[in-house]
Amino acid sequence: MDLIIAGMVLLSAAIHPIWNLFLKREPDTQLAYLGMTVVLAAAGLVHALIAGSDIWSAGAVIPLLALSWCGQILYGTCLTATLTRGDLSSYYPIIRASPVFIVIVGVVLLGASYSWYVLLGMAMTVAGGFLLLYRRGTHFLEDPRTLGLALLAMSGTGIYSIADSGLMKTLDPQVMIFWIETSLIPVYLTLYLHRRTHTLFVDPRPMGRRVAMLILPGVMAYGAYYLILMAYQMGGEVAAVTSLRQASIPISVMLGGFFLREGAILRRLIAASLLTAGIVVIVMMG
Repeated sequence: MDLIIAGMVLLSAAIHPIWNLFLKREPDTQLAYLGMTVVLAAAGLVHALIAGSDIWSAGAVIPLLALSWCGQILYGTCLTATLTRGDLSSYYPIIRASPVFIVIVGVVLLGASYSWYVLLGMAMTVAGGFLLLYRRGTHFLEDPRTLGLALLAMSGTGIYSIADSGLMKTLDPQVMIFWIETSLIPVYLTLYLHRRTHTLFVDPRPMGRRVAMLILPGVMAYGAYYLILMAYQMGGEVAAVTSLRQASIPISVMLGGFFLREGAILRRLIAASLLTAGIVVIVMMG
């Protein structure tokens, strides 16, 4: 992989868990994600207008846009639910394990076969996931719903990653971000309003801080997403890019320990490193 592309992917990987941390710390995660989506759409539009991009060029790739949209819906809804229910350091590594999903799709739907190296990587990934969720004196599947949500979010990441790599052959990154995020706003707004009819939450923070914490994750998410899309556009192969993005996993574990005071961080860091190594083996040896 070209060093410039690798640097872009690693920078994106460093940014990604930080905006996840901001969402996790928000009292209303669903509202924060909606605000982030609005910021992403607005940033994409402004960037496209400044760069002189053809916004309507997206009409030629609607099927791939629809696939990316579906992946984003699955990812976004399950991510917010997972962050609301579970620890960042436990579930973020599972959410980011999208190469596992890509391998499973290849085997089940495309008839692909893999070497023992890939099977070893799968075993390492499963073992890492087990250690992340293990609690002494409790059952591994004590909270199967949160684990299921994390796995669905992981699947969504795999779906939109495959679609995005194809979209970057014809679209500018900012154009794709604008259309995808704009089409997501009505969905997340509907989900948020539906929830508010059942739960009334009053945020005690000053208005300025509330607005800033809605905007900041969006700006960071736009930068991280744009870097990945540029990596695809510059020739980065989807499997290699996805593998390198796993650098975000140990970062998320450390953020969970230092800022959210989540326990057993050393064990989780070791487990996350095992999971990450398994993903790298899957991608590089597959």
